[in-house]
Amino acid sequence: MGSIEIRAARKFYGANQVLHDVDFAIMDGEFIALVGPSGCGKSTLLRMIAGLESISGGEIVIGGKVVNDLSPKDRDIAMVFQNYALYPSMTVAQNMGFALRMAKAPKSQIDRSVARAAEILGLEDLLDRLPRQLSGGQRQRVAMGRAIVRDPQVFLFDEPLSNLDAKLRVQMRAEIKSLHQRLTTTTIYVTHDQIEALTMADRIVVMRAGHIEQIGTPLDLYDSPVNIFVAGFIGSPAMNQLRGRILVDASGASFDSGHAVTSLPGYEGGPVEDAILGIRPEHMAIAEHGFAAHVRVVEPTGYETLVYSSHGDQQIVMLLHERVDLKPGQPLHVRPTGDVHLFDGGTGARITTLRS
Repeated sequence: MGSIEIRAARKFYGANQVLHDVDFAIMDGEFIALVGPSGCGKSTLLRMIAGLESISGGEIVIGGKVVNDLSPKDRDIAMVFQNYALYPSMTVAQNMGFALRMAKAPKSQIDRSVARAAEILGLEDLLDRLPRQLSGGQRQRVAMGRAIVRDPQVFLFDEPLSNLDAKLRVQMRAEIKSLHQRLTTTTIYVTHDQIEALTMADRIVVMRAGHIEQIGTPLDLYDSPVNIFVAGFIGSPAMNQLRGRILVDASGASFDSGHAVTSLPGYEGGPVEDAILGIRPEHMAIAEHGFAAHVRVVEPTGYETLVYSSHGDQQIVMLLHERVDLKPGQPLHVRPTGDVHLFDGGTGARITTLRS
């Protein structure tokens, strides 16, 4: 069984604590993405699960067994690295079968396992080539094949696509997701690219400064971020964040940005002096009335158009699914057309979400 439990895991480098009581469970066969900004502790946590970093406190449990003191080779995991980590003098077949040869597996078993992995990954015609004769995407598939050959309980991916160009990253995303659907092996995938996490993972763990901010399905995090950090990190383009006040009087609730006031139908809380109004760029539209703004930059991409505008000293981004004729400096009004998220400006915690 490939279930994993992280129990109050801590990591210190000297006096510097980089992981703070990290605690969550992964079900057998689940695909989990660890995301967060550089230095948040996600790669450190992955290396602790792999046994490449020691654990300073807490427990790591794989398949029901505490593995804190087990060496990497005894944890029944396989790791795919960012830099592929292939042996340059070995062929593709030799690289893929290396771990089994070290384990003194019979040649017939090695050949079968390598052939199976090569078929899954479309590497049958490349088995006699050396790594230097392969493209970046082919090298990454070889690294994945080496992991498959081991038939582990758990796959660990450490930013495996960051060295690839944009087009190849999209292709490899689909290949890794297809591989997981076919093998159903428990997978932990570290990335700084939240689009990778949103498109591939069953659940996402969002980390910041060694703490877990939120765990949930991609749509849970997108639709119901628990705080302003998750709201800004998940989604591309990032959520608009307008700072202002929530006003409540006999006529209802409204949000005052300092330059415009907009009603908040459905808001049931009290007034908040320091608040943040969060709106996804695709939930903003050009209107006759609303937030007064001036166009700064227009980015047409064909099917969609990104419009960056200024509202006082704050920015509003719109993602429009049509082509528009707008010029820098042009005045316009914009308004919310979808969910509106309200956050406490001091703590960053979500106050409520007003559904459209």
